Order: sequence, then structure tokens, then C-alpha cells
Amino acid sequence: MLINAELLLQYQRCKRRTFLDIHGDKSQRDAPNELLQKLQQDKIAHQLSTLAKVTYQQPDYSYGNWEAAEAATLELMQRGVEYIYKGVLLANYSQGYTLLSRPDLLVKRPGKSCFGDWMYVPASIELGKRPKQEYQVVAAFHAQVLATIQDFVPETAWLILRTKDQNYPVDLLKWTPRMQQILEDFVEVLQLANPPEVFISRQKCNLCHWYSQCYAIAQSEKHLSLLPGVTPIRYTQLQDVAITTLESLANTSPSALENLVGFDREVAPKLIVQAQSALEKRPLILPYPLPIKDITFTAPIELYFDIEAQPDLDLNYLLGVLVVDRLANTEQFYSFLADKPEDEELVWQQFLDLVWQYPEAPIYHFCVYEFDTVKRLARLYNTPPSSVRPVLSRFVDVYEQLTQSVALPVESYALKAIARWLGFEWREKEASGAKCIYWYDQWLETGDRTLLEIIQSYNEDDCRATLKVKNWLVNFFQDQYGLRLA
Repeated sequence: MLINAELLLQYQRCKRRTFLDIHGDKSQRDAPNELLQKLQQDKIAHQLSTLAKVTYQQPDYSYGNWEAAEAATLELMQRGVEYIYKGVLLANYSQGYTLLSRPDLLVKRPGKSCFGDWMYVPASIELGKRPKQEYQVVAAFHAQVLATIQDFVPETAWLILRTKDQNYPVDLLKWTPRMQQILEDFVEVLQLANPPEVFISRQKCNLCHWYSQCYAIAQSEKHLSLLPGVTPIRYTQLQDVAITTLESLANTSPSALENLVGFDREVAPKLIVQAQSALEKRPLILPYPLPIKDITFTAPIELYFDIEAQPDLDLNYLLGVLVVDRLANTEQFYSFLADKPEDEELVWQQFLDLVWQYPEAPIYHFCVYEFDTVKRLARLYNTPPSSVRPVLSRFVDVYEQLTQSVALPVESYALKAIARWLGFEWREKEASGAKCIYWYDQWLETGDRTLLEIIQSYNEDDCRATLKVKNWLVNFFQDQYGLRLA
């Protein structure tokens, strides 16, 4: 059986995924995700951009005929070709496994190898902007296979990232032992009779083609990974003290958890209340909530703010603001949209002009992104501090207010999960921040304006969902403490 770099990469993200990729029923996989397809297209574009800067040769072979591919690669290496694209190298491994290495580039360097007065180092062209561990482990994998072929162990491999200084050296003395341990663990997992235990991590799982299958299992088991705040490290610690169910966690004393790795005197009681909330299917006030005056504040006019961004372009193309006038009982939505990237400065100014029309109105948003982005846009466009600081002083993070004050019976504290628990629905059922990235990219490519209209609708619903959550939070604490609307 062949073990390649892609399997090793995915194993670092999820042990269960690689087991299913090899042993699972492929008909049970989810349909390809639009955002994942876009990322794959972006990676290809990044590779082509990198390759355009060098003169390279590629071994001639039919995909899957790896022995012929290796022979063609070795012929290029023996000739001393400067850059080899998608060469194929094979190495025997323990227990009948074969390592298949296909580095994006093999780069010729001075040195002594079986080929002569030169040797090769592997270079991986990666879409990320920072040298993640998983990238460096894969680079070490390529280097180890390469070392068995050329009878020379390089000290460095390279990552070619999407940054200004693209080339990042990988210290193989550091990463090769780590890679070898991961490889050994990976082989052990492949030999299991059943796949590793489910663990749902939203950030890592959402783009996986096994997500639906794993999520259904987690739900049926009421798995603790569905509880907000249960990270892999905390889950391992809970298992070590025989806490494996919602009931056992809900009935645990905080003092039993405070000294565990990943816990402290703040995390432990909050996680227990979170379990109690999920078990009882009702919201509960957390220990040490925010001051009541901060949570129950209501203003005559309130602004609700949400941004849509295109990270690949470092662009914030839509700044949406919902103006809620509680005295006049009106709601007006403003959509400041950049049809093209060059219009970002224009929509930034339009946003500032609007919020200064209501100089006393609090500006509600969900999570820190909007606050940070306003600071960044102000720097980018040299906006005077006198025009920005008073605006930032009015920002109120509804996510922070909620998560520091109350536990909800939800699986995630993302805006969608909370608002849907409250009965709010987005008009575009399949819309998400990730899909908006894809849709805006498609708009720039096709000029189909209906894509922008869908994004604007989604952005408005995000603002209205934030309003829904904020109103609920105010009313909940007023009901709990018998307060009147301020």
C-alpha cells in the first residue's frame, strides 16, 4: 500500500479522515464543497505563478504508473535538471508500506550525491501564508524519501507560501523526527479494525467530505465535542478523569477540573454550566456575568454592523449597517458595496458618513472582526483619528456580551447557531460567509449581478440576526432580574 504526502497532511488534521479515505465507503462522502473547490483553484493558480518564475522540466508518465514515473524522475535528476516539477520518488517502509513522494519541485543544489557534484532539495508550494506544522511535516516527508534516493540527506527543505517573502526554510533536523513519529502513528491507525473516535471541530471539519457522516454519529452519541468549549486537549483531560457524557460533566464540581491541563478557575465552572444548559435545554446565567448595566442597555437609535470580505484580495467589499430607530419604530438597511476592489475606499467613506449621522448611537456587531477591520481601514486610508476613535468607542460586541454572561443550549456560539436557536432564518438558506467569498469571486469573474444581490441579502440578514440576539439578551436579563427597559 502507498502512503503519500496528502494522506500525511490530512492525518495531522484528523486521524479519522485518513482512515475513512482509505477504508471508508466513498459513496457516503459529501458532495464537493464550493469553497474547497475555490481553494483548490487558488492553489493551482499559486503553483502556476510560482512555476512561471523558473525553467522546469516534468517527468513524462501516466498517472498511477508510479514505477515508470520514478524512472523518468531519476533520469532528469541524473541529467542535473535545475528544477523538476511533480517528480515521483518511492521508498520502502515497514510492514509492507511504500512511501510515495511527489514534491511540487525538486531544486538542484551544490553538494555530493549519487548523481555527482549536485543534490536536490524538495520545495512545497502551499496556499497558506504561514509555515504551519502540517506543511513542515510534509516537507520533511519529501526530504526523507529523497534522501534514500540520492544517498544524501539535505538539511533544509523549502515552503513557497503566499506571502511577500515567499520562500521559507524548513529545519529538517527539527522536523524529521516529528514526521517519523507521525508516520509511525499513522500506520498504526491504518491497521485498526474500526475508524478512530469521532471528534467534531467546526473549524477543521466543515470542509471535510466525511463531515455529515461524522456529525450524525456525534449527534447520536451526544458526543462531548459538540459542546462549546470542549477542545481536543480538554476532551482528553475529561476522559482521563472518566467524564465522557453530558450528565457526568454537568454534575462535576469545578474544583475537580480547575487544575487539569486546559482548565482553570474560570473555564471549569463555565464549561460545567454549558453542559447543564445543554442537558436542560435552556439558557443559564454564567458564574460572574458581565455587569447588568452593560447587558441590558438599549438606546433610542442603534446601529447593527456586519462586513463581507474577500481574504484572497485582502478586501472588505461590503459594509452593511442596519439603523434601528426605536422611537420612530423604523429599521433602515444600508449596503455599501464595492463592485470592484478599487471601490473599497469609497465604501469605507460611505460607512463613516453614515455612522457620523448618528453620533450617539451604539454600533453593535458580532465578534471582533468588524472592530479590527475598521481600525485597519482607517490606517490603510489615512483617516484622521478624530474621525475614527469616537466611532470605535461606540462599538459593542454582542458575541462578547453573550458568551461572558450566559450559556445557551447550542453546539456553537456562531451567529447562525444562536440566531436559529432563537427562530431567526436567513432568506438564502445555503448562504454563509464562506459561500460569499466564493460568490464574490464568481461575480468578479462572470459579472453576474444576482450574485451580489444574494450577498447583500445575506449581509442584511446577518445584521438582523445580530439585532435578534441582542434583543433576546436584553430581554432575558430583564426577565431574570425584573428590570425595566432602559
